[in-house]
Amino acid sequence: MNRFGKMIFLFVLTALFNLMGGLYAQTPRIAVTGTIEWKKMEMAVNLALDLASVGVSLPTGRARAEEIITVEFTGLSRPHILAIPVDSSTTVEDLIKMGSFSFLGPESIAGTAKRGQATLTPDFSTLSAPYTVDLSILSSQLLLHNRAMEIRRILAPVPAASYSGIIVVASGELPVHGRRTGAFVTPCLFPKIWDSDMNLVYERNILDPKSANRTLVHYAAEADIFRDTPSGLSPELIAHVGDNPLRIIARGVFGMRPTDPIIDREDALAILSSEDNRRLLREGRVAIILGDEALETRFEAAP
Repeated sequence: MNRFGKMIFLFVLTALFNLMGGLYAQTPRIAVTGTIEWKKMEMAVNLALDLASVGVSLPTGRARAEEIITVEFTGLSRPHILAIPVDSSTTVEDLIKMGSFSFLGPESIAGTAKRGQATLTPDFSTLSAPYTVDLSILSSQLLLHNRAMEIRRILAPVPAASYSGIIVVASGELPVHGRRTGAFVTPCLFPKIWDSDMNLVYERNILDPKSANRTLVHYAAEADIFRDTPSGLSPELIAHVGDNPLRIIARGVFGMRPTDPIIDREDALAILSSEDNRRLLREGRVAIILGDEALETRFEAAP
């Protein structure tokens, strides 16, 4: 290489280093806030980009700012998807570590998010964009069985009416099984239901994968069972459990994370003694009533 060629090479190399340095010097400052709304089975995520951190000036730089948010969303949402509780003892991150879910699964879920309209703060310093992730997509991806598990039959069935669904009211503080303490039931993707003899009544493998319901349970608030309707239920709850559900008061809660309601053995027998009622379990026509605070899980991450 002659002297002129070396000069050109050094010039290009210097320009590349300067460009890379400029890019790293302009690391985007993006604050993340969000809420898991368990009634809707949605994760709402808001990204707020500090425009000064990327040297964006408005109005010409808005498109670039929106592009930065779009590019950064997947990486910034991953930690919060990983933290989603799957059941009483595992999170999405735990499943990945166990090899039960793809390492890129969270990115796949983030890729299904729907983005809303981006907005500017009144001082034009920050551009925010809301995203909504449908957690029923994640739930359906984690239902790995092809056939519903056979529900254990009762040797001495009891007379039981047929119902349109099952409601477990677990909105108050409940005794924790095996501990001298109480706790409020917290939501997860796949809660179990136990009876007072600690027999397992309901879990994810009972759900028919061909069922129209893509989630194991439907979470609802106390207000949804005290409506001014003939059944006393909200329209959303009726759509899931019908207008003649079996209503059960939870007697306790179980699990490393208190996600699993415990019901009386007599109530469990009313479900398991009837083929019509066992079908409700296979179809996922089950709702758990929680307190308002439990129905929202908030998270945030500073830029």
